Amino acid sequence: MSAVEDRLSALGITVPEVIPPVASYVPASRTGNLVYTSGQLPFVAGELMAAGLLGKDIDEETAAKCAAQCAVNAIAAIKSLIGDLDKVVRVVKVVGFVASTPEFTKQPVVINGASDLFIQAFGDAGKHARSAVGVASLPLNTPVEVEVIVEVRD
Repeated sequence: MSAVEDRLSALGITVPEVIPPVASYVPASRTGNLVYTSGQLPFVAGELMAAGLLGKDIDEETAAKCAAQCAVNAIAAIKSLIGDLDKVVRVVKVVGFVASTPEFTKQPVVINGASDLFIQAFGDAGKHARSAVGVASLPLNTPVEVEVIVEVRD
């Protein structure tokens, strides 16, 4: 097991098998030393953790937990491509999408769930640039979607 997986295990998190795509794409792709994940949804054991809009159906705490699960699923996608998570040099960029009402403005608080998980998993190498974007809807009525770019070494 990698040091990254050891840190996650200490948090009670096991890296799952990569989630099969729900459409025509791959979970992650690599070009040079960069791995890009597709947008990850908060699936646990094949089921969405929550559904609906922030500011209407879902509270910030639940959505932040969903964002953290999206990060775990992104880590699984990365692992499926590179094998050993200790090959991750650093998390470069995280983009989080939050399905929310027009009045909801705390998208960054929600996406902290993912950002914090990456920092817990990768330490200082998990600190990253980020965007947190409010959107009208997301696939399958999920409240959160997260994608990530990481730098890796061979």
